[in-house]
Amino acid sequence: MSNSDNNWFLRARLKTRQLLLLIALDEERNIHRAAEALNMTQPAASKQLKDLEDMLDVQLFERLPRGMRPTIYGEAMIRHSRMALTSLSQAHDDITALKSGLSGQVDVGAILTPGMNLVPAAIASVKQHSPMLRIGIEIESSNILLERMQRGSLDFMVARILDAEDNGNLDLEYEELADEPVCAVARIDHPLRNVSNLQLKDIAGAGWILSPRGSILRHRSDMMFHKNGLPPPTNVVDTTAALAIISLLQQTDFLHVMPVEVSRFYAQLNVLAILPIELPCKMDGFGIITRRNQILSPGAKILQQAIREAAKTIY
Repeated sequence: MSNSDNNWFLRARLKTRQLLLLIALDEERNIHRAAEALNMTQPAASKQLKDLEDMLDVQLFERLPRGMRPTIYGEAMIRHSRMALTSLSQAHDDITALKSGLSGQVDVGAILTPGMNLVPAAIASVKQHSPMLRIGIEIESSNILLERMQRGSLDFMVARILDAEDNGNLDLEYEELADEPVCAVARIDHPLRNVSNLQLKDIAGAGWILSPRGSILRHRSDMMFHKNGLPPPTNVVDTTAALAIISLLQQTDFLHVMPVEVSRFYAQLNVLAILPIELPCKMDGFGIITRRNQILSPGAKILQQAIREAAKTIY
């Protein structure tokens, strides 16, 4: 069999029954018991196994005095047989969900900016035509979301790739949607709100609420001051808890670096004020991240497309 023959199974008329037989043989390690489990006769099972071995030109199982065990070729075929049958089972579930009106569960993770505007807008759109689809959303940092997606707790995430090398190592697909500029925010009646020609040196000595050390935003914030010949703030409260940040800002003269889209949301509610200064600081872009070769459910695909459409409008 040629290594380049990717469609060998079509010409060989590979049967689902043969895939089931491989799995049964792996579990039973006995041709008679495997045949019984599939309601086949032993001669029929033996013939199907021989046909498959002849077609592949390899021995899939080693025949032993009291049973059989898979060879390295058999282990490979068994693994792929399980994957193929699982995929077919998921296809049936997807079709059933589509026929009955899209249902099921989709779990998506998002960082703060898309989690406050983009993903909710997409969910609202999806719910108009698929009210039975259950959608879960988690708002966390990219690294935490990535761990959860790798464990299978999330179908996909709207976040940023932290490192190009990690992307390759973790086998991820990344589709960028937008970048994430930041700005300085403070309480509504902060003394700096109406200062004209506000400069970075004017706010360097203020109290700041910043992301904890080690985070991307904290690093970018510190580098912003360093590159302009200024020491990073020393009067700092470290937190990413949104409620604590808002409460501290409203009770003090502290400042905070916040994504522009998030700050506009709070400014419209008259909760915070955006200071009149363009910070020389910018976060990396964010986008849709999935595991490479992952088979998404129809619901997850529909939510992803809704996110793409919403991104065109918002950004």
